[in-house]
Amino acid sequence: MFPDKETAIQELEIAGTMNPGPWTKHSYNVANAARIIAEHCEFMEPDKAFVCGLLHDIGRRTGISALRHTIDGYDYAISKGWDEIARICLTHSFPIQDIKADIAKNDVSKTQYDFINNYLCNIEYDDYDKLIILCDSLADANGFCILEKRFVDTTRRYGMHPFSVDRWNHTYQYKDYFEEKIGTSVYKLLPDIEDCIYH
Repeated sequence: MFPDKETAIQELEIAGTMNPGPWTKHSYNVANAARIIAEHCEFMEPDKAFVCGLLHDIGRRTGISALRHTIDGYDYAISKGWDEIARICLTHSFPIQDIKADIAKNDVSKTQYDFINNYLCNIEYDDYDKLIILCDSLADANGFCILEKRFVDTTRRYGMHPFSVDRWNHTYQYKDYFEEKIGTSVYKLLPDIEDCIYH
């Protein structure tokens, strides 16, 4: 089962009342970036990409959290029967497919940590995983943004880690991957992305 756009929008609105914050606007912008890029990729479904982007952070409905929002999102999506959304809730935070390369505070139990680790070790990222990881770095609460701005923003909040640059490089690889598919820069597809210079 996979939620339609109307259901996903309603879920995000409810989540936003449970834990108000800029994360909901960020989610809309990730969703729109994913839809736009998917429209130019053969065999990808723009509506599916939109819903994946809209709900990638749905775990934040439970309150302010770090790593925990990934497993909270996974658990919530699984409770709804949304297996593909559950997967995105976990994978979107890991451009490097390794839990030890996460930059967020470890606020999960050992059981949850082991589950995430095991999950990541036993899947192969598909185009939707890669797309949402990329779009998570192409959008903030204000709109679309270039990767460098998003990287600096997250580094200011979470600090530098030994694997920070490697995470950036993996995200650039996903950008290259989609640009090869569409034959142009993803920046050319995202309206008003240059506005990120001013806010």
